[in-house]
Amino acid sequence: MPTVIRKTREQVVEQRERLLQEVGMSHEELRDRAETYTLTMDQLMIWHTIEGLDYLLEGDAESHS
Repeated sequence: MPTVIRKTREQVVEQRERLLQEVGMSHEELRDRAETYTLTMDQLMIWHTIEGLDYLLEGDAESHS
């Protein structure tokens, strides 16, 4: 049975900011480095997590429109 984790929009935004602070890069810098394959494995895992969070945030914004 799959596990479901429920978070508020604010919690997701906070998690995203903490991850960016952890890697010490802006979203743009992290994205650019991902596109040029210059991230460490840990940074890449964080990038994929941020992409997932961004997807959730976009879907949440659309549902509130």
